[in-house]
Amino acid sequence: MTRVRHNDYGVLRPPAIGAWEPSLSVSVVIPAYDCQEALERTASALAAQTYPAELVEIVVADDGSTPPVELPGARVVRVTDGWGRGAARQTGQLAATGEVIHWLDSDMILAPDHLEAHMRWHHLLDHVVVIGDIRFVTEPGEEGTRPEYTRKTLESTRMLKDAGTSAYLLHTGASTSVRAELLRAAGGVDVSLNMAEDTELGYRLAQAGAVFVPDPQARAWHVGPSTVMLREKEVHRHNWSYLGDLVPDLRWLRGHPRRHWRVPYVRVVVGATTYEETRASVDAALAGTLPDAAVTIVGPWGKLTGERRSSLDDPLLDLRLLHNLYAHEPRVTFAESEPVSAAPTPFLLRLPAGWVLGADTLARLVRLADEDLLGLVCIALAEDGGEVVAARLERTAAFARAARLDGAADDQADHPADNRADNRADERADDLVDALFGVLWVEGGEHGFGTAEEAPPLGGDPAKWRALAARRLAEIKELRAAADRLAAEVERLSGPQDEEPSAPGPLSSLIRHLRSAG
Repeated sequence: MTRVRHNDYGVLRPPAIGAWEPSLSVSVVIPAYDCQEALERTASALAAQTYPAELVEIVVADDGSTPPVELPGARVVRVTDGWGRGAARQTGQLAATGEVIHWLDSDMILAPDHLEAHMRWHHLLDHVVVIGDIRFVTEPGEEGTRPEYTRKTLESTRMLKDAGTSAYLLHTGASTSVRAELLRAAGGVDVSLNMAEDTELGYRLAQAGAVFVPDPQARAWHVGPSTVMLREKEVHRHNWSYLGDLVPDLRWLRGHPRRHWRVPYVRVVVGATTYEETRASVDAALAGTLPDAAVTIVGPWGKLTGERRSSLDDPLLDLRLLHNLYAHEPRVTFAESEPVSAAPTPFLLRLPAGWVLGADTLARLVRLADEDLLGLVCIALAEDGGEVVAARLERTAAFARAARLDGAADDQADHPADNRADNRADERADDLVDALFGVLWVEGGEHGFGTAEEAPPLGGDPAKWRALAARRLAEIKELRAAADRLAAEVERLSGPQDEEPSAPGPLSSLIRHLRSAG
């Protein structure tokens, strides 16, 4: 299977429209509410598609229309679990039988080759999300224009090839398509959302490893302006109240220094050892400058039963104390084994037992990963019997995509089972992540890691830690600016010289010191 690095789908070579043989089935899912006339116009465009009719299924999810919508040749299903766009889309996709789900709004006019343009990408790769080229018109037959946000985004990112982890922001339910298996692996549509469900779903598809492809040949026209065009500020006011809780990638929606959020930005996984050692690791992770972090403590929690025992001589005392300590902390969960993925949380830090994070460690590691969109940052902590003890910051999207590629490779080759199989699988995953996103090794001490015994007392207030970190960064910027000014002044005063350079004086030494600060 072709490997796409980040979102640069340029390595894919879709066939020319009309010059290939389709085989995948597609379900066109249309949410509908009191829109019989528009729905019939959309159905007419679907009837004229070049994609083989025997591979196309139309599913209309009627969200309580009065009278109920009717569409000959389509399956009409009634929404019974909730109401609104999210509920309608989920109802429709659950009823669909196609290998690909093609979302379509009920007020769209499609070019005859619209479905074919979408589907040729799905024949190349099982984790693409194809975004149609939607133009807005006042009357059918006009050329129309793209929304300004869409136009600017496509132009500034080489049609999303350079969009990195934010490509999902152009995902819309008006005309996008995705493999049904990938959609369901991401969790389907959130039925509680009546607006913003397309952005939230796009984010979860990204965490499931999706590659987003905008195809200008998948032409479609929307008659009349969208709700965003008419009431942009009101739409944002509504949607951002939901998306801040659900999409941690939208950092600007999470400015509050102490809020807890439904989906954390980083999940830290810690193995339960002694009460004191584990508590030091967990408390440090919760007290850092990154406020939307959560912790999973891994241990045999199922052994904690309620029978009579010696309170102080209980062999499971440390485990029981840890459970008591964090039972009512909303950012801490308990697991019997390490999670394979943190989805939909974008980052997972696997922290070896007995190690503690510094105040700004998580924030620094995430910044480091985002500088080059790395899929994995490995942090060397110590050496034990010739083996390196390391923490790992894993990007959820990178490992999800690698798992899909590794699974495809397993389908094509036999891997003999032995006691080293798990290690080989881990190595394959890391190698794939390196090829898809990149891997970096760093030294733990340089990023604030230490042992539980070395850990300083907690500051107790993340806002103070953030203020100190910001102040330190500001000081470094000021020092570097001063160094640049002094260097320029030295160059101006010295002018061109033919003599041999003399030994560095006090001013030159000061400049070097200022430049190296921080």
